[in-house]
Amino acid sequence: MVKDSQSHWQCISGCGACCRLDPSLRQEAIEALSPEQQKQYLSMVGPDGWCINFNTGARSCRIYAERPDFCNVANLVQLFGTVDDPSAGGRLAIGCCLQQIRSEYGGRGRVMKRFRSAIRKRL
Repeated sequence: MVKDSQSHWQCISGCGACCRLDPSLRQEAIEALSPEQQKQYLSMVGPDGWCINFNTGARSCRIYAERPDFCNVANLVQLFGTVDDPSAGGRLAIGCCLQQIRSEYGGRGRVMKRFRSAIRKRL
């Protein structure tokens, strides 16, 4: 495990684990959204549980530049970082990504290794 003091959250390309929107797996996250956001979120869920805007073959978002706010994991960093603890949001984002990557691709796979490498602070 990467220690909090030695890590910095960042998204990696070719992952998309957070694009698995299956409501049965994300009820707590959906409840945190506004009614309008919930409607938009649910409209984006495909029959396989993946976002309809996610290209599963290329593992990339077709609307990345225009994606909804709730799709931007970096918003977690801004929402949950505080003046007293500016790294709180980053820790939350790292934890969420670790959980999602493990769930979708396994804990010892290539995506997990790439993510762990990416979040290590470069000194």
